[in-house]
Amino acid sequence: PPSSNDPQKNDQDPPATTTSTKKPTIAYVISITACGSDTSLIDGATVLSHSITLSRSSYPHKLYAIVHPDARDCASPLRHVGFTVLIRDVPVPVAEISSDFLREKVVTNGCCGEKEYIKLWVYSLVEHEIAVHLDTDTIILKKMDGLFDAMFLGPEGSPEARSLPVAFGKALPKRIDAFFTRDYNMVKNRKHVGVQGGFLVLKPSMQVFDDYSDIIRNGKFEGGRGGWGDAGFGGFYGSMTFQGIVPYYYDIDPKNRGISAVELNRCYYNNMADNPRTERTVNDVVHGKCRDGRHECEDCRDTPLNEIVTAHFTLCQKPWICMSHSIDLVQHRLCRKLHHEWFKVRANLEDKVWRIQRTGKNYGQTDPMHFMGYCKGGGERNYLPMRLPGAAIN
Repeated sequence: PPSSNDPQKNDQDPPATTTSTKKPTIAYVISITACGSDTSLIDGATVLSHSITLSRSSYPHKLYAIVHPDARDCASPLRHVGFTVLIRDVPVPVAEISSDFLREKVVTNGCCGEKEYIKLWVYSLVEHEIAVHLDTDTIILKKMDGLFDAMFLGPEGSPEARSLPVAFGKALPKRIDAFFTRDYNMVKNRKHVGVQGGFLVLKPSMQVFDDYSDIIRNGKFEGGRGGWGDAGFGGFYGSMTFQGIVPYYYDIDPKNRGISAVELNRCYYNNMADNPRTERTVNDVVHGKCRDGRHECEDCRDTPLNEIVTAHFTLCQKPWICMSHSIDLVQHRLCRKLHHEWFKVRANLEDKVWRIQRTGKNYGQTDPMHFMGYCKGGGERNYLPMRLPGAAIN
């Protein structure tokens, strides 16, 4: 499909690229809070970008990286693989947070403390009608046009929109402002469940962005399970930041002004190959209660690969750790298939687009049909990282 993902040389917001007579250009967005390993940043983002291209969406797209000032020094390679880099600090400085509990505790909450709030800048990309925020350890396996059709054309706008896998079989509302999945693994006996922080499809809006900023700055946040608005959006991983404030805004906060969000079936969108029940699975037999509160629940680990739209490498671990997942158990079978898809996307990019010759020391011999030559053994130290073409190598 047509794409406007040319790298930018500056950190300024780009001009609008869509018109009302064409399908809107989708903003695909990642966030970088710190300079971690080059592998997770560059390889993850690059393979994600190419998987978007390979999905063959009928919607054009543009790539963005929202980068915290602390990560500015490691953002340059992202420009070389097509991302427009936007340097953004947190929407609200910690010192301006009125809630004593939140102000004191948020800096150590979740994966990234208050820096996780930079994800909210995705709402400011108002030159795009639709934006998708993804973590860099995500892969697109099928086009997401059904989501875009439902938001752009309405829930009856296309066959794909009408057949979207909504959580618990619920009907789509007439107005859709966001799609997300929830993380039932992080919640036990909670009133409310947080969103999974690596997947959010939304309609950008400065009003919504300002609402979030106001909630952070002036909102009530109680300790324990009280959380946002003392309404039960607390006590789980990341509840003080993105994973907690997003469901609070869409589920209950009065500021949302009639905005409607839809929870998707996590077996098809943002599949993490997670155990749906509270106890360990033994010899492919599940035990315990359903984490989502139902009496019976589907096991996302059994979802056919060709039905999964996006996958997120959390419980499966990252592909660049070179885990074989070769044990014939439900905990490993889907993970192995998903990892193989990631390596296939990388191989497609390097072999067919970049035309890189992979021979000798540049081709790992460990399970080459699975790892596609990118692993010399198990563990991240045996992973062969990407060598970006041209000036991007440094």
